[in-house]
Amino acid sequence: MLEVRNYIRGEWMAMREGREIEVRNPANLDEVIGKGRLASAIHAEAAIAAAHEALAGWSRMPAPKRGEIVERAGDILKAEMDDVARLLTLEEGKLWSESKGEVYRAYNVLNYTAGQSRRLGGVTIPSELPRNFAYTMRQPLGVVALITPWNFPIAIPAWKIAPALVAGNTVVFKPSSTTPLTAARLVEIFERAGLPPGVLNLLVGSSADVGDLLMHDRRIRGISFTGSSENGTQIYTTCAARGIKAQCEMGGKNPVIVLEDADLELAAEGIVSGAFGSTGQRCTATSRAILQESIADDIVERLSSRVSKWKVGNGLDADVQMGPLVSEQQLKTVEQYIEAGKKEGASLVAGGGRPSGTARGFYVQPTIFDHVRPEFRVAREEIFGPVLSVVRAKDYEQALDFANASEYGLTSSIYTNDGGKIFDFCERIDTGMVHVNSPTVGGEAQIPFGGVKSSGVGEREQGPTALDFYTDVKVVYIDYTGAVRTSKFY
Repeated sequence: MLEVRNYIRGEWMAMREGREIEVRNPANLDEVIGKGRLASAIHAEAAIAAAHEALAGWSRMPAPKRGEIVERAGDILKAEMDDVARLLTLEEGKLWSESKGEVYRAYNVLNYTAGQSRRLGGVTIPSELPRNFAYTMRQPLGVVALITPWNFPIAIPAWKIAPALVAGNTVVFKPSSTTPLTAARLVEIFERAGLPPGVLNLLVGSSADVGDLLMHDRRIRGISFTGSSENGTQIYTTCAARGIKAQCEMGGKNPVIVLEDADLELAAEGIVSGAFGSTGQRCTATSRAILQESIADDIVERLSSRVSKWKVGNGLDADVQMGPLVSEQQLKTVEQYIEAGKKEGASLVAGGGRPSGTARGFYVQPTIFDHVRPEFRVAREEIFGPVLSVVRAKDYEQALDFANASEYGLTSSIYTNDGGKIFDFCERIDTGMVHVNSPTVGGEAQIPFGGVKSSGVGEREQGPTALDFYTDVKVVYIDYTGAVRTSKFY
């Protein structure tokens, strides 16, 4: 059994006071994989102080040297991928293959961002003043707080921590208390890579005890958050009132449109993987399949035929297609939405209950509702589970209207072979990311990630834009008239 620990000023600390937590395998509730106690406001204060004290030394280290430490962390993570992926599956529940994919994504992020340390430059700009040289430079914000969710407990922390460190910031990292063990493993890897004490601090604590202090402490100069739209809006509002930067990646209700000229087999495969991969517990999951009426029956049959054959079980079992939900609360939430879909009049064509023989885990069947109206709750609200709502549309224009009706705008997809509609969709869909003839999920280390509307505020994460949030731009004017006049070289 592992101990839930915090990491402050280069020391691992097991809390002796505070609320006790247990980390149980969501696939087998009889298996306790970790125990510990949550950090308090006192520990949060200590972590902020440690980050503040370490800032001067870390920010003055040359950026390429900071990048070398991040690169070493990536190399360690890659070398220990199987072990880390197994821990991730035990703690969060996703399939072994999905966990390995997530760990490899984290490695890619660390590797890519380390390279950005050698491109952390500014620009020279012509000045309208005579004998003036003007240029910009990037400087770190200072101490930043990173708040991450449980559904990608190593990839999301990696894509926040890496650019924060490369840019010269020091970090207070607050992961979800649902997945503290994977978070600690990542911090341990950074420690072994040579990160100086105080530069990265880990706090496993509640939002009330730790989160509020991070939002209001004057030494915190930026907050990057991934989680619900409700919490993200609150954080963004608080940061705006304080005059500090905030970056909030929030929810999604992602649509995929399938038109009658599409490759229907390709579309069905993409919808299934997008809706039910990671047990639907990702902000980019396909939540709504908006099908042109003429091919809707065909697609629904293909979808239900696939998932009805799936085995739901422990993510470490090779013959399992979908793992458990992460917690009892998440299971209850998903079941409440399934009941809401039934009551509103949607047609349940697959799933809708708990699979047999899985009583000691947080399992639910992959669920598909057909004949869902855009105003139904299952078509409007983020469920964060393996529930797909099928909405039927008479044509492309109505399908696009249905897709844009959501308050969310993270990602979207269209399946069609009509080139005109492809480009029209890419231009008119109200989402931050667009896929054509592929699922709504996915992302790459070198490509920006984020949404619009209630899905995201602040600058984008990952890719060449990742460092924008973690730096301020300073403008420098050098009037060299006097230097020329007094120089002995002239």
